[in-house]
Amino acid sequence: MPASKVWVTGLTVGAIAAVTVLAVQANKGPHPKASAARPSASASAHASTSPKPHATAAAGVPADSGTGRRIVYGVGEKRVWLVDASDKAGRTFPVWPGTVSPDPGTYTVSVRKDATTGSDGVQIENIVYFATKSGLNIAFSNAVDGSSPPPAAGKQTGGVRMAKADGAALWAFGTTSTKVIVVK
Repeated sequence: MPASKVWVTGLTVGAIAAVTVLAVQANKGPHPKASAARPSASASAHASTSPKPHATAAAGVPADSGTGRRIVYGVGEKRVWLVDASDKAGRTFPVWPGTVSPDPGTYTVSVRKDATTGSDGVQIENIVYFATKSGLNIAFSNAVDGSSPPPAAGKQTGGVRMAKADGAALWAFGTTSTKVIVVK
């Protein structure tokens, strides 16, 4: 291997190690609140299939949802709260659950994936996995086109879908190891 390739490889490995150390240190410090973004023009084009625009901290965080920085998913309310370290919801929004919902409890974000095709055939992005149930992965995501098609008849799905702007906010907030609290 020529010396220049060895040198570039060494620099790359060193840079990756430095970024990893910085990421671990940043995760131990204070985390920013998720900002409230306005829906895009494409989101309004799908108004008939999209939920009403999100409310920034309009609905109170459920009392039984723990403390500290976390994502709270209210299965019965079909709503998510992005809660900062001071227990204030910086953003809350409605979601469209799949046919299989996670049991109430405490989970953590285990894997994140930029984009894929959902089990219902819809192109999705901002996928944040946090639970499994009945052999299905449960994850937050949004459809790339901003739509919210109903789950396919007779098909079990674990996706918890949201509007495109809310998916981007959850993606920014829900880093790996972020707590996810599921309440009834």
